[in-house]
Amino acid sequence: MDEMRIDIDDEDVDMDSARRITYQGALYTGEAVETHPNGTVIALTSYVDGLEDGLSREWYPDGALLAEGLMRGNRPVGPWRRWHPNGRLAQEQHFDDRGNLLTKRRWAENGEPIEDEHDGGRR
Repeated sequence: MDEMRIDIDDEDVDMDSARRITYQGALYTGEAVETHPNGTVIALTSYVDGLEDGLSREWYPDGALLAEGLMRGNRPVGPWRRWHPNGRLAQEQHFDDRGNLLTKRRWAENGEPIEDEHDGGRR
């Protein structure tokens, strides 16, 4: 069976009290997309049993990558990155396997570093 893909704004999509996504009343496994009014996909998220699990990506309406990272059981794991509209890296965060933030770095649109937080302490 092919993996299912739904639009996150579909009227059959809901969220239960445990913050799990359901589709037509059942916990959802597959991909969910969000589209811009111009029709382009601006977000793609993978779910397993209603929980975000797998690669998550967002795009600007022009198609340029906005953000990406990996989720496991509704928790961010590993590196997560965001980009400015000009394509330069805006933020990079690293999470452990439990979703705890380990490091965070941010840059201005011109590439100038503006934040560097490592192991809970700032540099």
